[in-house]
Amino acid sequence: MSTATQATELAARVRDALARRHPGSPVGELRTLPGGHSGLTYSVTAGEAVYVIKAVPPGQRPVGRNDVLRQARVLGALAGTAVPVPGVAAVDESQPAWFAMDFAAGEAVEPVLDEPEVPAATARARMLQIASVLRRLHETDVDTPGLDAPEPLDAAGELERWTRTLHAVPTELRPGGEELLKRLADEVPDGLPPVLLHGDFRLGNVLCVGERAVAVVDWEIWSVGDPRIDLGWFLLFADHRNFPQLGRAVPGLPTEAELLDAYGGGGPALPSMDWFRALGRMKMAAIMGHN
Repeated sequence: MSTATQATELAARVRDALARRHPGSPVGELRTLPGGHSGLTYSVTAGEAVYVIKAVPPGQRPVGRNDVLRQARVLGALAGTAVPVPGVAAVDESQPAWFAMDFAAGEAVEPVLDEPEVPAATARARMLQIASVLRRLHETDVDTPGLDAPEPLDAAGELERWTRTLHAVPTELRPGGEELLKRLADEVPDGLPPVLLHGDFRLGNVLCVGERAVAVVDWEIWSVGDPRIDLGWFLLFADHRNFPQLGRAVPGLPTEAELLDAYGGGGPALPSMDWFRALGRMKMAAIMGHN
């Protein structure tokens, strides 16, 4: 079966499923959405409802970032919790697999990187709010029915995985990289109890309306592991200096200390955060080295 034929059949399957969900209502054509880093993403209307469709590309296997069913599982597990996520409306496991989720209005803007700029006070309020959203995510029971969580990944495992990624970057693009990797490997901290991790938690992956977070999106790389893995990555985006020649200073953004306090709710400080800050910076260096 050709790719074009598979795409046509996928559209028909989506429209049939939504027609059953909205009997008597017209179902629109699938419209490709820009952006995203996994699978295919569309929008479609069914009567007054608007949905986002995530689908495995025709001819490809549902693995890694293309495993849209895995994304549907975590969204389903978080439905009705204190973590705002789009609701899952339909799931089709036949190949190529797809699922439909409710369209969430809002904007996902990374203050130090993205256009358009948002008011500094709004950026500050959003960042402080999603720090508490991250805490609520980490409080989610990893044994929630239907989640089918993977085996936890500890700090050493995360470092090993990203070491391979950094080593794939040309040597001339990673000066000081080996020294940093050695220091990280020599000082791996003791682990904390594993939690549900987003994997790329930042304002660029949280839809907001005004100062309010309405939906955490882009769950392609969720996992289970040390909560400081998510935290170290999140803190990276609070300081434009972490993005040489790319970052933009945003007056009034929360400091790392303020974000950690918002995350912790005034509780005791988490140990070894310097290690996880360094890990987050190494991960970003590896990503930028491949771009």
